[in-house]
Amino acid sequence: MNSIITGKNIVKIFGKGNEQAKVLNGVNVEIAKGEFVAIMGHSGSGKSTLLFALSGMDEITSGSVKFDDIEISKLSENQLADVRRTKMGFIFQQPTMLKNLNLLDNIILPAVHNGKKDIEKLTQRAKNLMKKTGICGLESRDITEASGGQLQRGGICRALMNEPYILFADEPTGALNSKSAEEIMELLVEINKEGTAILLVTHDAKVAARADRILFMKDGNMISELLLQKFIGRDMEVREKKVLAGMAAVGI
Repeated sequence: MNSIITGKNIVKIFGKGNEQAKVLNGVNVEIAKGEFVAIMGHSGSGKSTLLFALSGMDEITSGSVKFDDIEISKLSENQLADVRRTKMGFIFQQPTMLKNLNLLDNIILPAVHNGKKDIEKLTQRAKNLMKKTGICGLESRDITEASGGQLQRGGICRALMNEPYILFADEPTGALNSKSAEEIMELLVEINKEGTAILLVTHDAKVAARADRILFMKDGNMISELLLQKFIGRDMEVREKKVLAGMAAVGI
């Protein structure tokens, strides 16, 4: 496997002394370049913690995480911040945007912080991304004037500004209605087809059905995986039934 991420024996413990809680129990995981992987499991299974560990957003207790052949578990915080800013993109359930900036400026902000000073080129890239994600014409809109689906599209644009190798998405459709959720997933499929790897946490079988591979977690352990064909006009109903059967087989 031509890997973008390799995690070996990842352990994550929260708390100290009698208050310790082991959330990841020596998890091994590998994500290929350009792959679309979903992580599923009950609340508290460790799926979001694993995503944060693999992206370097959370420090692991033991084990190792390699990203693009760089062992990020040994980087300094500044080095790690550089990797996240230049090679990773992040999409969350609730996009965090600055209220004093319009939608376009919120999208451009990470690239400006990355030292890319040509504002004209950044603005054009942001506008191209906004057109691609269906929010062209909302550049000057305050974030309080945008719908949840529009803000999530803006969050995707922002995540793509620095042309990341991989997108990490934690319940990206959790706060959206079914129509907006389906549109967001279609966008992520298109982004993946263009070569960007995606690692997505979800509890929704319909969302997970868009992935190439599904990892099932329970009590901090990776207990099973389900392989699906690459999503190219495949029958969604058939894919969703496979995901539901996989969930039932492992008791989640």
